[in-house]
Amino acid sequence: MCGMFRFLEEKFVPVAARVGSQRHLVAIRDGFITIMPLTIVGSLAVLINNLPIDFYQNALDSIWKHETWTQFGGNIWGATFGILSLLLAFAIAYNLAKSYNKDGLSAGVISLSSYLTFGTFGEGGLTGLTTGTGGIFIAIIVSLLSTEVFCRLSGNSKLLIKMPDGVPPAVSKSFAALLPAIITIGVFALVRTIISAGFDIPDIVGSFYSTIQEPFMGLTNTWVAAIILAFIPAFLWTLGVHGANIIEPFMQTINLPAIDANVAAISAGKVAPYIVNKPFFDAFVNMGGSGTTIALIIAIFIIARKNKQYNTVGKLSAAPGLFNINEPLLFGLPIVLNPILFIPFILTPMVNVTIAFFVTKWGWVPAATVSAPWTTPPVINGFLVTQSWTGAVLSLVLIAISVCIYLPFLAMANRIAKQEQKKSEQAQEQQPDITPEIQKVEV
Repeated sequence: MCGMFRFLEEKFVPVAARVGSQRHLVAIRDGFITIMPLTIVGSLAVLINNLPIDFYQNALDSIWKHETWTQFGGNIWGATFGILSLLLAFAIAYNLAKSYNKDGLSAGVISLSSYLTFGTFGEGGLTGLTTGTGGIFIAIIVSLLSTEVFCRLSGNSKLLIKMPDGVPPAVSKSFAALLPAIITIGVFALVRTIISAGFDIPDIVGSFYSTIQEPFMGLTNTWVAAIILAFIPAFLWTLGVHGANIIEPFMQTINLPAIDANVAAISAGKVAPYIVNKPFFDAFVNMGGSGTTIALIIAIFIIARKNKQYNTVGKLSAAPGLFNINEPLLFGLPIVLNPILFIPFILTPMVNVTIAFFVTKWGWVPAATVSAPWTTPPVINGFLVTQSWTGAVLSLVLIAISVCIYLPFLAMANRIAKQEQKKSEQAQEQQPDITPEIQKVEV
């Protein structure tokens, strides 16, 4: 076991760390983090319009007409989820350009313009698929490529238009980015023209969505994919690598379109098509943080209270754990590189995701449609994301199961810790007391 950990630490961890710090993945992650407040607000709009409580619905109907207050939620949705692709095109490019120490604002604007060259325009302007979650994949690809082109062109002194010293800095930056902007946007406009004319594809975003993005989301909406997504972050955490950060870009690219599709299906009176999304994981898998560590804290209070280290770490981790922050537990217990506790830390999320997946698939619990803040306490989160009391009950059941999984391993770790402490105390008792001899020499 120790040999395996040593091999992983020496060979695997450096590779995982490099992947986690790769600038393009970091830019995608930070871009999604930037728009996170809007995704939460948009999800709250879903909650406003669709909370399945008769008293709530009747109360709002008595205050306003049904069409009035649902329009209020719809307006919020349109101003959040309805423009996510546009926001991502800007935010990802901005973060990537900043990593190159280039003008992030110009890169973001140019990326947004480049993405819009692929947009489909109707009578009222851009179509919803272009601006909303349907264009996320293309927005990510264009933002990365356009920023790479812009950053390389902006470093060419021959393309730099210098302004006199008295010109305001904002104006100087605009003119410095002018020629790179013309070339970058022109390249993407040319690509769009070639694709549309040469392959007879007038709606690139729509075609990409139906041909690639939607089938890809379907592939990830399986039990096998759910198991893999539960395993990877927990496994990486046991090696000290922030696993959630590494898979966050992938999770978000399937998350927002899946939520949007679920809401559209429910609004049309159909069954939500996507089970696997980020709210699903936050509510039923990452309770207390990666590894369902809220259960480990409970297990510590049940059988390891007499262990001073475990008890102290458990108390310090309880409050953060309620809000799904578990770094104090991961590094204080520790779980990182712990040959005993790493087993339930990996096993528990896989068990939970299996139960939650099939319970949702069988229709016992509604699919997740609301993206609650990831710091929402467990059980409450289960209710919010599913808009049903059954989601809260499922969270409670999964926590109980998780505690049962952690208990035998924690008991084993606690027993080994006591044995090591006893050996240490015996070793100290067997050491000769040389203090009198030292005092005698001094005299």
